[in-house]
Amino acid sequence: MTTTLNGLEFDPGFGPHILAFRGAVEYLYMDINKFKNLSQKKVKFMQYYKKILEILDNNLGFYVGCLMWAAYIKTQPKQKILSNHCFGQEYNEKENIAETIFMKEFIKLYPRDIKYYLGKNFEFDENVSKLIQTYEEFLVLNEGFVKSEFNTDIQIPESVKISEPENCKKLIDEILETEDLSKFLKYLPEIL
Repeated sequence: MTTTLNGLEFDPGFGPHILAFRGAVEYLYMDINKFKNLSQKKVKFMQYYKKILEILDNNLGFYVGCLMWAAYIKTQPKQKILSNHCFGQEYNEKENIAETIFMKEFIKLYPRDIKYYLGKNFEFDENVSKLIQTYEEFLVLNEGFVKSEFNTDIQIPESVKISEPENCKKLIDEILETEDLSKFLKYLPEIL
């Protein structure tokens, strides 16, 4: 992860460890729904439901990591943001927040699916919806990063409270070594 006065990387290394949540979930549900028989659907859902939750946790961890990275780079002297593939593009808010909108709907409906297919009660922690909403606000505040040329251009939602942002880089490096972005979730209560 580059943090020299020559610039700061837009992505500190999250990219290789993240899947598009919507695409992954839609693919798994498509596989579940190819069966007509309910008992076959239940078996397939049983095979996938934990995987879907793992993908969700990984994406939520990514959100926490992004907020931590943004807080960290804001503590650095003014530098260019390197490898920002969004910079200079045309901003489309609907596309910008499409994934978070999908996730918000998913966390409303998934407990119902678990009840229907598995007969189990399930609830998401209330911090999950807060995180998704905060990350969506982060995306909107920064207009999809299309104008984020320097680290000083990055805006962080007021609801994000990171007490020691200058220490986030070390933590991010440690978690990236594990290749498991869901490990960021243990820091969620500390930032919201």
